[in-house]
Amino acid sequence: MTGQEIREKFIEYFITKGHTLVKSSSLVPADDPTLLFTNAGMIQFKQVFLGGEKRDYVRAVSVQKCMRAGGKHNDLENVGRTARHHTFFEMLGNFSFGDYFKEEAIAFAWEFLTGHLKLPVEKLWVSVYEQDNEAYEIWRTKIGLPAERIVRLGEKDNFWAMGDTGPCGPCSEILIDQGEEIGCHRPDCRVGCDCDRYLELWNLVFMQYYRNEKGELHPLPRPSIDTGMGLERIAAVLQGKKSNYESDLFQGIISAIAGLSGTSYGRVEARDMAMRVIADHSRAAAFLIADGVLPSNEGRGYVLRRILRRAVRYGRVLGLDKPFLGEVTGAVAGIMGKTCPELIESAAFARKILLNEEERFAETLDFGLRLLQEKIADLKARGEHIISGDTVFKLYDTYGFPIDIIQDIGQENDLEIDNAGFQEYMARQRDLSKKAWKGELMEIPSVFRDLLDKGQKTEFVGYEVCSTRSRLCLLVRNGEAVAEAGKGEAVEVVVEKTPFYAEAGGQVGDQGTIRGQTGTVVIEETISIAGRLYVHHGRVIDGKIKAGEEVELAISPERRQSVALNHTATHLLHAALRTVLGEHVRQSGSLVAPDRLRFDFTHFSPVEAADLERIETIVNGKIRENIPLDTDIQALEQAIQNGATALFGEKYGDRVRVVSIGPFSKELCGGTHAARTGDIGLFKIVSEGGVAAGIRRIEAVTGSEALKLVQEQDLRLKRLGHLLKAGTEELGNKIEKLIASQKELEKEVADLTAKLTLQGLDSILQGARKMDGIRVLSTMVPIDSPKTLRELADRFRDKIGSGIVVLGGIHDDKVHLVAVVTKDLTKRFHAGDIVKKVAPLVGGSGGGRADMAQAGGTKVDKLPEALDMVYDLVEGSA
Repeated sequence: MTGQEIREKFIEYFITKGHTLVKSSSLVPADDPTLLFTNAGMIQFKQVFLGGEKRDYVRAVSVQKCMRAGGKHNDLENVGRTARHHTFFEMLGNFSFGDYFKEEAIAFAWEFLTGHLKLPVEKLWVSVYEQDNEAYEIWRTKIGLPAERIVRLGEKDNFWAMGDTGPCGPCSEILIDQGEEIGCHRPDCRVGCDCDRYLELWNLVFMQYYRNEKGELHPLPRPSIDTGMGLERIAAVLQGKKSNYESDLFQGIISAIAGLSGTSYGRVEARDMAMRVIADHSRAAAFLIADGVLPSNEGRGYVLRRILRRAVRYGRVLGLDKPFLGEVTGAVAGIMGKTCPELIESAAFARKILLNEEERFAETLDFGLRLLQEKIADLKARGEHIISGDTVFKLYDTYGFPIDIIQDIGQENDLEIDNAGFQEYMARQRDLSKKAWKGELMEIPSVFRDLLDKGQKTEFVGYEVCSTRSRLCLLVRNGEAVAEAGKGEAVEVVVEKTPFYAEAGGQVGDQGTIRGQTGTVVIEETISIAGRLYVHHGRVIDGKIKAGEEVELAISPERRQSVALNHTATHLLHAALRTVLGEHVRQSGSLVAPDRLRFDFTHFSPVEAADLERIETIVNGKIRENIPLDTDIQALEQAIQNGATALFGEKYGDRVRVVSIGPFSKELCGGTHAARTGDIGLFKIVSEGGVAAGIRRIEAVTGSEALKLVQEQDLRLKRLGHLLKAGTEELGNKIEKLIASQKELEKEVADLTAKLTLQGLDSILQGARKMDGIRVLSTMVPIDSPKTLRELADRFRDKIGSGIVVLGGIHDDKVHLVAVVTKDLTKRFHAGDIVKKVAPLVGGSGGGRADMAQAGGTKVDKLPEALDMVYDLVEGSA
């Protein structure tokens, strides 16, 4: 049975049992800042389990894309070494939200495994939580499993919790006995052993308690079910394979790698492991890029970069010295594209991103590997077994080596790394992966949770009207529900229906007023909780506002209109970017405010000025066409099939709002928009730049703000013309001539200065110090180029006869250093060693031969200190 057939069978079975098929969510969690990646099937249902979200079904089935790399859930270092560990995997799961419970969940799992997948009953075992007598009895009496194949385990193995507080409960695992030959051969090997003999197939979580802050367990009013079975694992078992990598889910990818490297799988373990790593990491890369994650130096992007660099390093084991990951991820898309069409859509873009990333890393990989191998050889020669923290940090910080690579190479050579020492160095500079993820999950305050539990939902009427009357159903002050609030007090207000748009999709929330019978609240911000409750944050400016009273809500129409114009402009901009730059362009973030818009998008290089001008022209052309906007509510799948663009990281329901601007743009969007494109008036790009690897940002203004910007730019040009005594059309030529003239004058000054320096060689050499009989000169000289500095160093060396000369100069706001050592002293002093020790002071690095070496840096103010250091170095070595 192929992996695809297992997927289909699983879905079909649970649909016949009344479950609704729910599409896999993105690998980027939509509303959980504590997670780097979606790592389990239940993540997209988290708010449903917590009671913050209600759906129109109580049974669900899904095949969820998952990642476990980085953060708490990290399998990266084990990938390739074991038969089961992966970064990317697929989780088969069925879920009940307060509907069926233990008996049905157990019966479903057993029937599917034994009746549909035909697993041998005599080889199946189960574990239950040691105190869960109910589950034990269901397995023994309802399923008929012999008592000796039902194993009670403790909390560590068989009790699941969402966090320190929140829903939790016992779980039951179904395992298969793969035989003694697979196990550890210890006499005490049994269920719970870490070896692969008793292999966990399916975990059934019985979510029946709520754990409070005191650690007390309270029964949930509507217990739920969360189950998970790894597709890769069950596929290997059904196909009679002892390793997931031997299943059809991986063999096509491994064959592609073997073809590229001219080798075959199953002959040499070191090469097999390399192929397993590359196969796994290529799947992860393909899916992450398809879900909008790009390589960078922080957060999710940094995890992707680590995965890619580890794959590239293992490519070297196979002799793959040129970029290859684009080919392998192309194979992933070909194999899995039918199930996951997003892989096909992103394949060309992924290839470009991967090529860029591999080329960048290749520049330092080979040099870093040589440096590490030299260090390892040195350690072995001295009989040592630990790679020092400073070596690890240098490889990490200077050459971009993820620590995983260093650990892998260390293990291959029976060496450990000084992780504590490495962390000390990291603490001094930066911890790239942790700094980006300090967020804590925003728990829904109990005052709002009570409303959600009662099924309360705010009706949004803001698409149709700017004001309405409604009942004030909750008034909150300092986190507590109150009956009334007076002048000057900050409050949060929940009403039954509202015209206020709550911040979402990059669009800021509405501002305005809420007026009661005896008081007024000025609303400064509007947010939503769990997508159901709209919370209006504001301050009482007069009288008193009371819970339960009828109030009048009115947004600021001028501000709303400005926001709407900018939001419509982002849709035009998105479509124009895809027209000019290519279909790989995708929105990766935005801000839609009343005074400006910001649009982040995927693209691998700066946008050229001519392309920016074309993009701006296209957007303004669509504005002048005065195209009416059309909004329509459609089924999600229908909208996607009709060509609507969905944004990565956004969470969509089964019914979505589609905003269309003629045939030019069609996006899923819940925001507010102009009635016609002509309302925007004018669109002007303010700036374009990079915000991360593969992510560009355009900032722009529209309407009156765009007009103001054009007028300000025109005024500046006129002032420049007045200063330079030239018309605006002549300014370019005038400024070019001035710059050329200034450069010529600067060159003349530098030439004269260099000549004066050469003429004064003897007087400068008089400043040389004698140290243990050696003449040492370390001084700063004026230069017009780094070449001049080298020429001066040669002259000084010839003049000094025997000695050491280090010259420092500043050119283009950068520090340049040259060290020369006369031939008679090169056995005692090495010019390269001198600059290597001095360069860090000026924020740079360097090296070279024993008789001549160079370095550079950026800390101009530190040059005198660096030059003084030379004397200390020579004195210490003399």
